[in-house]
Amino acid sequence: MTPDEQFDVLSAGAVDLVSEVELKRKLASRRSLRAKLGLDPSRPDIHIGHAVVLRRLRDFQELGHTAVLIVGDFTAQVGDPSGRSSTRPALTKAEADENAATYFEQAQRVLLPENLEIRYNSEWLGTMGIDDVLRLTARSTLARVLERDDFAKRYASGEPISVMELLYPLLQAWDSVMVQADVELGGTDQLFNFLAARPIQQQEGQEPQVVLTMPLLVGLDGKQKMSKSLDNYVGITEPPGTQYGKLLSLPDETMPEYFELATGWPAVRVAEVQGDLQSGKLRPRDAKRLLARSVVDRYHGDGAGAAAEAEFDRVFVAHQAPSDVPEVQVPGPTIRVASLLHLAFPTAVPSNKEGRRKIVQGGVHLAGEVVTDPDLEVAPAAVDGQLLRLGRRNWARLRA
Repeated sequence: MTPDEQFDVLSAGAVDLVSEVELKRKLASRRSLRAKLGLDPSRPDIHIGHAVVLRRLRDFQELGHTAVLIVGDFTAQVGDPSGRSSTRPALTKAEADENAATYFEQAQRVLLPENLEIRYNSEWLGTMGIDDVLRLTARSTLARVLERDDFAKRYASGEPISVMELLYPLLQAWDSVMVQADVELGGTDQLFNFLAARPIQQQEGQEPQVVLTMPLLVGLDGKQKMSKSLDNYVGITEPPGTQYGKLLSLPDETMPEYFELATGWPAVRVAEVQGDLQSGKLRPRDAKRLLARSVVDRYHGDGAGAAAEAEFDRVFVAHQAPSDVPEVQVPGPTIRVASLLHLAFPTAVPSNKEGRRKIVQGGVHLAGEVVTDPDLEVAPAAVDGQLLRLGRRNWARLRA
């Protein structure tokens, strides 16, 4: 593929590109470029919003370039302030390490194993002394950092900004220096951080990185960007049924964006579905099902989406038991159903008292019958093999 053809592939759909001239010049050199993407392990899941950029990183790989994936295990302890209206609690080293542990396997669901370099920024940031940090802070000014829209808004409204947060763009910039990035990819909320690296690279005798941002996928709430911290995300390794159910909860108005950014479909097919939605030929309900099947297939293989849909319809439309129900051993000689709820569903029912409250509220079924007595006791033999259900999502098969 010629450099111009590569440019067309790599720049397609980009929001920011700083700059076109520089990217074309780098591609014209015909050397393997180092394309950097940083991921902050604030939670253990990589979500389908991350995958928008990961797919572009894969485009670089397929064209013979090296993907450099930076797991921000050190900067997670600072907390990325990008796009936030308040300070985000920083993680401990142990929390960051635990969340980062699964990133390699998750990223390879999108990226190629070839031309892939995974680095942890604690490798260099964790060894910096106070003298190194002070020299790095001298590379920028407070006025420059406060140009960031999120910092400026927080400063104007009197919201606190920690000095540690002010260091984040410089630490991320140092990542680019250490891996000698030719290109940095990410969401539009990272533009300031990416641009901050360019002058520091030049000061270190490196050619400044090209900055390429992709659109941010809105979260399941239809309002804020998809974020693990905001818990409005779909993880790429979540079970098929979880992915399917989450995607059906999307607001109707988000459908065009999700077909464009979450399916990985060719532009022609995306435009066709978006046209059918706009004309009314495709109803929003059916569009969500199509979207959910497509995303599940993408991360779990062909046919997984249809299977997840069938299971969803079985449980939530036909109100039948799931095909795979966990079994719970019933202690004896008797036990209150309220206590059994706590035993079977400890997350949803954290105490026996909460079990009684759930029964009073309704929604507890045993052997297909509604339980109304919070003091009801059962013997193991009497309920052996029966189904206990709380609401629509919590099921257990009882065993004596």
